[in-house]
Amino acid sequence: MPLGSGKAPPPGARAADAEHTPPLTDRKSADMPSPAEKKQNDEAACEESRHRGRADCRHPSDRLWKGSMTATAMTLVEHHTWLPAGKRAAVCFSVDDIHPATSRDEFDAGGDLGRGALGRLERLLERNPSVRVTLFVTPDWRLQRLVPTRRWLTRIPLLRERIHWAPLTPKGRFRVDRHPEFVSYLNALPRAECAVHGLNHAHVGPRMAVEFQEQSRSECRAMLEEGRRIFAAAGLRHVQGFAAPAWNSPPALCQALSDADFRFVTSARDLETPVTGEARTAGSGLRGASLIHPMLLRCEPDGSAPAATACSPGVVHLTTNFQATSTLERARAIIECGGVLSIKAHIFKTGGGITMLDGLDEAYCDHLGRLWRELEDRYGDALWWTTLAEVAERCRATAA
Repeated sequence: MPLGSGKAPPPGARAADAEHTPPLTDRKSADMPSPAEKKQNDEAACEESRHRGRADCRHPSDRLWKGSMTATAMTLVEHHTWLPAGKRAAVCFSVDDIHPATSRDEFDAGGDLGRGALGRLERLLERNPSVRVTLFVTPDWRLQRLVPTRRWLTRIPLLRERIHWAPLTPKGRFRVDRHPEFVSYLNALPRAECAVHGLNHAHVGPRMAVEFQEQSRSECRAMLEEGRRIFAAAGLRHVQGFAAPAWNSPPALCQALSDADFRFVTSARDLETPVTGEARTAGSGLRGASLIHPMLLRCEPDGSAPAATACSPGVVHLTTNFQATSTLERARAIIECGGVLSIKAHIFKTGGGITMLDGLDEAYCDHLGRLWRELEDRYGDALWWTTLAEVAERCRATAA
Protein backbone atom coordinates (compact mmCIF):
# COMPACT_ATOMS: atom_id res chain seq x y z
CA MET A 1 0.00 0.00 0.00
CA PRO A 2 1.13 3.60 -0.56
CA LEU A 3 2.71 5.01 2.51
CA GLY A 4 1.74 8.29 4.18
CA SER A 5 3.91 10.21 6.57
CA GLY A 6 1.91 9.11 9.60
CA LYS A 7 1.82 12.69 10.83
CA ALA A 8 -0.29 15.65 9.89
CA PRO A 9 1.77 18.40 8.26
CA PRO A 10 2.28 21.57 10.25
CA PRO A 11 -0.08 24.52 9.65
CA GLY A 12 0.63 26.19 6.35
CA ALA A 13 2.65 23.31 4.94
CA ARG A 14 1.92 22.05 1.44
CA ALA A 15 2.11 18.61 0.02
CA ALA A 16 4.70 19.06 -2.71
CA ASP A 17 5.66 15.73 -4.12
CA ALA A 18 9.30 16.56 -4.70
CA GLU A 19 8.71 19.68 -6.77
CA HIS A 20 9.39 22.74 -4.65
CA THR A 21 7.09 25.10 -6.51
CA PRO A 22 3.51 23.84 -6.16
CA PRO A 23 0.76 25.79 -7.92
CA LEU A 24 0.23 29.02 -6.04
CA THR A 25 -3.52 28.44 -5.93
CA ASP A 26 -2.99 25.47 -3.61
CA ARG A 27 -3.30 27.38 -0.32
CA LYS A 28 -4.83 26.42 2.99
CA SER A 29 -8.16 28.03 3.91
CA ALA A 30 -6.47 29.93 6.71
CA ASP A 31 -4.38 31.74 4.10
CA MET A 32 -6.97 32.53 1.43
CA PRO A 33 -5.75 35.09 -1.11
CA SER A 34 -7.39 38.40 -1.87
CA PRO A 35 -9.02 38.77 -5.32
CA ALA A 36 -5.87 40.44 -6.66
CA GLU A 37 -3.69 37.68 -5.22
CA LYS A 38 -6.01 35.04 -6.62
CA LYS A 39 -5.67 36.54 -10.11
CA GLN A 40 -1.88 36.52 -9.78
CA ASN A 41 -1.90 32.97 -8.45
CA ASP A 42 -4.13 31.77 -11.27
CA GLU A 43 -1.74 33.28 -13.81
CA ALA A 44 1.23 31.57 -12.17
CA ALA A 45 -0.60 28.27 -11.99
CA CYS A 46 -1.51 28.50 -15.68
CA GLU A 47 2.11 29.22 -16.53
CA GLU A 48 3.23 26.21 -14.52
CA SER A 49 0.58 24.04 -16.18
CA ARG A 50 1.76 25.09 -19.62
CA HIS A 51 5.32 24.19 -18.64
CA ARG A 52 4.31 20.80 -17.26
CA GLY A 53 2.25 20.01 -20.33
CA ARG A 54 4.98 20.67 -22.88
CA ALA A 55 6.26 17.48 -24.50
CA ASP A 56 10.05 17.53 -24.43
CA CYS A 57 10.33 14.35 -26.44
CA ARG A 58 7.54 12.86 -28.54
CA HIS A 59 9.31 9.63 -29.45
CA PRO A 60 12.58 8.01 -28.40
CA SER A 61 14.13 8.68 -31.78
CA ASP A 62 12.75 12.22 -32.13
CA ARG A 63 14.47 15.44 -31.22
CA LEU A 64 13.74 16.41 -27.65
CA TRP A 65 13.01 19.96 -28.70
CA LYS A 66 12.19 21.43 -32.08
CA GLY A 67 13.35 24.97 -32.73
CA SER A 68 14.91 27.12 -35.38
CA MET A 69 18.49 26.45 -34.29
CA THR A 70 19.95 23.15 -35.42
CA ALA A 71 22.38 23.29 -32.48
CA THR A 72 19.46 22.30 -30.25
CA ALA A 73 19.15 18.84 -31.86
CA MET A 74 19.10 15.99 -29.34
CA THR A 75 17.99 12.40 -29.57
CA LEU A 76 17.22 9.60 -27.14
CA VAL A 77 18.56 6.21 -28.19
CA GLU A 78 17.32 2.94 -26.78
CA HIS A 79 19.85 0.59 -25.22
CA HIS A 80 19.04 -3.03 -24.41
CA THR A 81 22.29 -4.71 -23.35
CA TRP A 82 23.00 -2.89 -20.10
CA LEU A 83 22.22 -5.66 -17.59
CA PRO A 84 25.10 -7.87 -16.39
CA ALA A 85 24.90 -11.57 -17.14
CA GLY A 86 22.60 -13.42 -14.77
CA LYS A 87 20.69 -10.32 -13.67
CA ARG A 88 17.06 -9.74 -14.61
CA ALA A 89 16.65 -6.16 -13.29
CA ALA A 90 18.39 -3.42 -11.32
CA VAL A 91 17.52 -1.56 -8.12
CA CYS A 92 18.81 1.99 -7.57
CA PHE A 93 18.10 4.42 -4.74
CA SER A 94 18.78 8.15 -4.77
CA VAL A 95 18.23 11.07 -2.38
CA ASP A 96 17.90 14.71 -3.48
CA ASP A 97 18.48 18.16 -1.95
CA ILE A 98 21.38 17.25 0.33
CA HIS A 99 23.31 20.30 1.57
CA PRO A 100 24.70 21.59 4.90
CA ALA A 101 21.54 23.24 6.29
CA THR A 102 20.76 22.15 9.86
CA SER A 103 17.66 21.96 12.05
CA ARG A 104 18.56 25.47 13.24
CA ASP A 105 17.80 26.63 9.70
CA GLU A 106 14.51 26.10 7.88
CA PHE A 107 15.15 22.34 7.73
CA ASP A 108 17.91 19.79 8.24
CA ALA A 109 19.18 18.82 4.80
CA GLY A 110 22.22 16.98 6.12
CA GLY A 111 23.97 19.54 8.30
CA ASP A 112 23.01 17.76 11.52
CA LEU A 113 25.09 14.81 10.27
CA GLY A 114 24.56 11.63 12.26
CA ARG A 115 22.21 13.38 14.68
CA GLY A 116 19.70 14.14 11.95
CA ALA A 117 18.67 13.22 8.42
CA LEU A 118 21.99 11.77 7.30
CA GLY A 119 22.08 9.58 10.40
CA ARG A 120 18.63 8.28 9.52
CA LEU A 121 19.90 7.46 6.03
CA GLU A 122 23.00 5.75 7.38
CA ARG A 123 20.92 3.56 9.70
CA LEU A 124 18.69 2.64 6.76
CA LEU A 125 21.75 1.47 4.82
CA GLU A 126 23.05 -0.48 7.82
CA ARG A 127 19.76 -2.38 8.08
CA ASN A 128 19.75 -3.15 4.34
CA PRO A 129 23.29 -4.17 3.36
CA SER A 130 22.44 -4.88 -0.30
CA VAL A 131 21.30 -1.31 -0.94
CA ARG A 132 23.50 1.42 -2.40
CA VAL A 133 22.61 5.07 -2.76
CA THR A 134 23.30 8.08 -4.97
CA LEU A 135 23.29 11.34 -3.00
CA PHE A 136 22.43 14.40 -5.08
CA VAL A 137 24.17 17.31 -3.38
CA THR A 138 23.57 21.00 -4.20
CA PRO A 139 26.96 22.79 -4.24
CA ASP A 140 25.73 26.21 -3.03
CA TRP A 141 22.09 25.96 -1.92
CA ARG A 142 20.32 29.34 -1.84
CA LEU A 143 16.57 28.75 -1.27
CA GLN A 144 15.58 29.96 2.18
CA ARG A 145 11.86 29.38 1.75
CA LEU A 146 10.32 26.95 -0.71
CA VAL A 147 7.09 28.90 -1.18
CA PRO A 148 6.52 32.51 -2.31
CA THR A 149 6.61 35.19 0.40
CA ARG A 150 7.07 38.46 -1.54
CA ARG A 151 3.47 38.84 -2.61
CA TRP A 152 3.39 42.56 -3.33
CA LEU A 153 6.48 42.62 -5.52
CA THR A 154 5.33 39.59 -7.48
CA ARG A 155 2.24 41.49 -8.64
CA ILE A 156 4.25 44.01 -10.65
CA PRO A 157 4.42 43.18 -14.37
CA LEU A 158 7.93 42.58 -15.75
CA LEU A 159 9.44 42.86 -12.27
CA ARG A 160 7.74 39.65 -11.15
CA GLU A 161 9.78 37.67 -13.68
CA ARG A 162 13.06 39.26 -12.56
CA ILE A 163 13.00 38.86 -8.81
CA HIS A 164 13.17 35.94 -6.42
CA TRP A 165 9.72 35.30 -4.97
CA ALA A 166 11.18 34.47 -1.55
CA PRO A 167 14.39 35.54 0.23
CA LEU A 168 17.59 33.66 -0.49
CA THR A 169 20.28 32.67 1.95
CA PRO A 170 23.52 34.67 1.54
CA LYS A 171 25.67 33.35 -1.27
CA GLY A 172 28.13 30.83 0.10
CA ARG A 173 26.21 30.20 3.34
CA PHE A 174 25.65 26.54 2.40
CA ARG A 175 28.50 26.16 -0.07
CA VAL A 176 29.83 22.71 0.64
CA ASP A 177 33.51 23.70 0.60
CA ARG A 178 32.83 25.80 3.71
CA HIS A 179 31.52 22.81 5.67
CA PRO A 180 34.36 20.30 6.09
CA GLU A 181 32.57 18.14 8.68
CA PHE A 182 29.62 17.75 6.32
CA VAL A 183 31.95 16.74 3.48
CA SER A 184 33.83 14.28 5.70
CA TYR A 185 30.58 12.65 6.75
CA LEU A 186 29.45 12.20 3.14
CA ASN A 187 32.85 10.82 2.12
CA ALA A 188 32.66 8.25 4.91
CA LEU A 189 29.14 7.00 4.20
CA PRO A 190 29.20 3.33 3.19
CA ARG A 191 27.92 2.24 -0.24
CA ALA A 192 27.18 5.83 -1.23
CA GLU A 193 28.17 8.03 -4.17
CA CYS A 194 27.63 11.79 -4.49
CA ALA A 195 26.55 13.64 -7.64
CA VAL A 196 25.62 17.20 -8.60
CA HIS A 197 22.12 18.59 -8.00
CA GLY A 198 22.10 21.99 -9.67
CA LEU A 199 24.24 24.85 -8.42
CA ASN A 200 21.95 26.97 -6.21
CA HIS A 201 18.58 25.23 -6.81
CA ALA A 202 16.98 28.68 -7.20
CA HIS A 203 15.67 30.92 -9.97
CA VAL A 204 13.85 34.23 -10.34
CA GLY A 205 10.12 34.23 -11.15
CA PRO A 206 7.28 31.93 -10.14
CA ARG A 207 9.09 28.65 -10.78
CA MET A 208 11.36 29.30 -7.83
CA ALA A 209 13.22 26.00 -7.64
CA VAL A 210 13.40 25.27 -11.36
CA GLU A 211 17.01 26.40 -11.65
CA PHE A 212 17.55 25.75 -15.36
CA GLN A 213 15.02 27.57 -17.52
CA GLU A 214 16.17 30.02 -20.21
CA GLN A 215 19.96 29.91 -19.80
CA SER A 216 22.09 29.38 -22.89
CA ARG A 217 24.21 26.30 -23.53
CA SER A 218 27.37 28.14 -22.47
CA GLU A 219 25.70 29.56 -19.36
CA CYS A 220 24.54 26.11 -18.32
CA ARG A 221 28.03 24.72 -18.89
CA ALA A 222 29.53 27.47 -16.72
CA MET A 223 27.09 26.64 -13.91
CA LEU A 224 27.93 22.94 -14.14
CA GLU A 225 31.64 23.64 -14.00
CA GLU A 226 31.20 25.97 -11.01
CA GLY A 227 29.39 23.21 -9.15
CA ARG A 228 32.18 20.75 -9.88
CA ARG A 229 34.80 23.31 -8.83
CA ILE A 230 33.06 23.68 -5.46
CA PHE A 231 33.00 19.90 -5.02
CA ALA A 232 36.69 19.68 -5.90
CA ALA A 233 37.61 22.51 -3.50
CA ALA A 234 35.65 20.75 -0.76
CA GLY A 235 37.35 17.43 -1.41
CA LEU A 236 33.94 15.80 -1.91
CA ARG A 237 34.29 12.52 -3.77
CA HIS A 238 31.70 12.43 -6.52
CA VAL A 239 30.64 10.78 -9.75
CA GLN A 240 29.88 12.59 -13.01
CA GLY A 241 26.11 12.55 -12.67
CA PHE A 242 23.43 15.22 -12.47
CA ALA A 243 19.90 15.54 -11.14
CA ALA A 244 17.92 18.45 -12.55
CA PRO A 245 16.42 20.73 -9.86
CA ALA A 246 12.62 20.33 -9.92
CA TRP A 247 13.18 17.81 -12.74
CA ASN A 248 13.44 20.42 -15.50
CA SER A 249 16.14 19.72 -18.13
CA PRO A 250 15.76 22.11 -21.07
CA PRO A 251 17.76 21.44 -24.24
CA ALA A 252 20.56 23.86 -23.34
CA LEU A 253 21.19 22.00 -20.08
CA CYS A 254 21.22 18.60 -21.76
CA GLN A 255 23.69 19.91 -24.32
CA ALA A 256 25.88 21.39 -21.58
CA LEU A 257 25.90 18.08 -19.72
CA SER A 258 27.13 16.40 -22.89
CA ASP A 259 29.76 19.11 -23.46
CA ALA A 260 31.04 18.73 -19.89
CA ASP A 261 31.22 14.92 -20.23
CA PHE A 262 28.68 14.13 -17.53
CA ARG A 263 27.88 10.42 -17.58
CA PHE A 264 24.24 10.40 -16.50
CA VAL A 265 21.24 12.62 -15.77
CA THR A 266 17.95 12.00 -13.99
CA SER A 267 15.24 14.29 -15.28
CA ALA A 268 11.99 12.42 -15.87
CA ARG A 269 9.88 11.35 -12.92
CA ASP A 270 6.77 9.29 -13.63
CA LEU A 271 4.94 7.48 -10.85
CA GLU A 272 1.66 6.82 -12.65
CA THR A 273 2.22 5.52 -16.18
CA PRO A 274 1.46 1.76 -16.21
CA VAL A 275 4.61 -0.33 -16.36
CA THR A 276 5.51 -2.06 -19.63
CA GLY A 277 8.77 -2.52 -21.45
CA GLU A 278 7.69 0.08 -24.03
CA ALA A 279 6.21 2.65 -21.59
CA ARG A 280 7.33 6.26 -22.01
CA THR A 281 7.43 9.00 -19.40
CA ALA A 282 4.56 11.48 -19.23
CA GLY A 283 5.06 13.05 -15.81
CA SER A 284 7.49 15.66 -14.49
CA GLY A 285 10.56 16.71 -16.43
CA LEU A 286 11.63 15.01 -19.65
CA ARG A 287 8.76 13.37 -21.52
CA GLY A 288 9.04 10.49 -23.94
CA ALA A 289 11.96 8.74 -22.25
CA SER A 290 11.73 5.08 -21.31
CA LEU A 291 9.89 4.59 -18.04
CA ILE A 292 12.07 1.68 -16.92
CA HIS A 293 15.14 1.38 -19.18
CA PRO A 294 18.25 3.57 -19.45
CA MET A 295 18.52 5.58 -22.65
CA LEU A 296 21.43 7.38 -24.30
CA LEU A 297 20.86 11.10 -24.75
CA ARG A 298 22.97 12.35 -27.64
CA CYS A 299 23.51 15.98 -28.61
CA GLU A 300 25.18 17.67 -31.53
CA PRO A 301 28.71 18.61 -30.38
CA ASP A 302 29.62 22.18 -29.60
CA GLY A 303 32.81 23.45 -31.22
CA SER A 304 33.96 24.95 -27.92
CA ALA A 305 33.51 21.69 -25.98
CA PRO A 306 36.42 19.26 -25.39
CA ALA A 307 37.15 17.15 -28.47
CA ALA A 308 36.64 13.93 -26.51
CA THR A 309 32.92 14.64 -26.12
CA ALA A 310 32.35 14.51 -29.87
CA CYS A 311 32.77 10.71 -29.86
CA SER A 312 31.05 10.16 -26.51
CA PRO A 313 28.38 7.42 -26.44
CA GLY A 314 26.06 9.96 -24.83
CA VAL A 315 24.70 11.00 -21.46
CA VAL A 316 22.69 8.17 -19.93
CA HIS A 317 19.17 9.16 -18.89
CA LEU A 318 17.50 7.28 -16.04
CA THR A 319 13.88 7.79 -15.02
CA THR A 320 12.62 7.98 -11.44
CA ASN A 321 9.69 5.58 -11.33
CA PHE A 322 9.09 4.82 -7.61
CA GLN A 323 8.72 6.75 -4.34
CA ALA A 324 6.93 6.64 -0.99
CA THR A 325 3.46 6.74 -2.55
CA SER A 326 4.17 3.84 -4.93
CA THR A 327 3.04 0.26 -4.41
CA LEU A 328 4.89 -3.01 -4.11
CA GLU A 329 3.04 -4.14 -7.23
CA ARG A 330 4.64 -1.34 -9.23
CA ALA A 331 8.10 -2.36 -8.03
CA ARG A 332 7.45 -5.98 -9.02
CA ALA A 333 6.16 -4.96 -12.44
CA ILE A 334 9.34 -2.96 -13.17
CA ILE A 335 11.49 -5.92 -12.19
CA GLU A 336 9.40 -8.43 -14.16
CA CYS A 337 9.91 -6.22 -17.24
CA GLY A 338 13.68 -6.21 -16.71
CA GLY A 339 14.04 -2.52 -15.93
CA VAL A 340 15.70 -0.22 -13.42
CA LEU A 341 13.61 0.21 -10.28
CA SER A 342 14.73 3.79 -9.59
CA ILE A 343 13.59 4.84 -6.12
CA LYS A 344 13.60 8.49 -5.07
CA ALA A 345 13.63 10.24 -1.70
CA HIS A 346 14.28 13.79 -0.55
CA ILE A 347 16.50 14.27 2.46
CA PHE A 348 13.98 16.30 4.50
CA LYS A 349 10.28 15.74 5.08
CA THR A 350 8.94 19.14 6.17
CA GLY A 351 10.42 22.62 6.02
CA GLY A 352 10.48 25.89 4.15
CA GLY A 353 6.68 25.88 3.94
CA ILE A 354 6.10 22.49 2.29
CA THR A 355 5.84 18.81 3.15
CA MET A 356 7.50 16.31 0.82
CA LEU A 357 5.53 13.17 0.04
CA ASP A 358 8.86 11.40 -0.48
CA GLY A 359 10.70 13.02 2.42
CA LEU A 360 12.96 10.47 4.12
CA ASP A 361 11.30 10.25 7.53
CA GLU A 362 11.14 7.11 9.68
CA ALA A 363 7.89 5.99 8.04
CA TYR A 364 9.42 6.08 4.56
CA CYS A 365 12.54 4.31 5.84
CA ASP A 366 10.36 1.53 7.26
CA HIS A 367 8.46 1.28 3.97
CA LEU A 368 11.71 1.01 2.01
CA GLY A 369 13.03 -1.64 4.36
CA ARG A 370 9.92 -3.78 3.84
CA LEU A 371 10.12 -3.29 0.08
CA TRP A 372 13.77 -4.27 -0.17
CA ARG A 373 13.33 -7.36 2.03
CA GLU A 374 10.39 -8.48 -0.08
CA LEU A 375 12.39 -8.06 -3.29
CA GLU A 376 15.40 -9.94 -1.90
CA ASP A 377 13.19 -12.81 -0.74
CA ARG A 378 11.39 -13.02 -4.07
CA TYR A 379 14.24 -12.51 -6.56
CA GLY A 380 17.45 -13.31 -4.69
CA ASP A 381 20.65 -13.01 -6.70
CA ALA A 382 18.76 -12.15 -9.88
CA LEU A 383 18.65 -8.49 -8.81
CA TRP A 384 21.50 -6.07 -9.48
CA TRP A 385 21.68 -3.81 -6.41
CA THR A 386 23.66 -0.94 -7.85
CA THR A 387 24.01 2.81 -8.26
CA LEU A 388 23.00 5.19 -11.02
CA ALA A 389 26.65 5.76 -11.90
CA GLU A 390 27.32 2.03 -12.31
CA VAL A 391 24.29 1.60 -14.57
CA ALA A 392 25.46 4.57 -16.65
CA GLU A 393 29.01 3.26 -16.98
CA ARG A 394 27.77 -0.14 -18.12
CA CYS A 395 25.45 1.51 -20.65
CA ARG A 396 28.25 3.63 -22.07
CA ALA A 397 30.66 0.69 -22.17
CA THR A 398 28.21 -1.52 -24.06
CA ALA A 399 26.75 1.14 -26.37
CA ALA A 400 26.93 0.40 -30.07
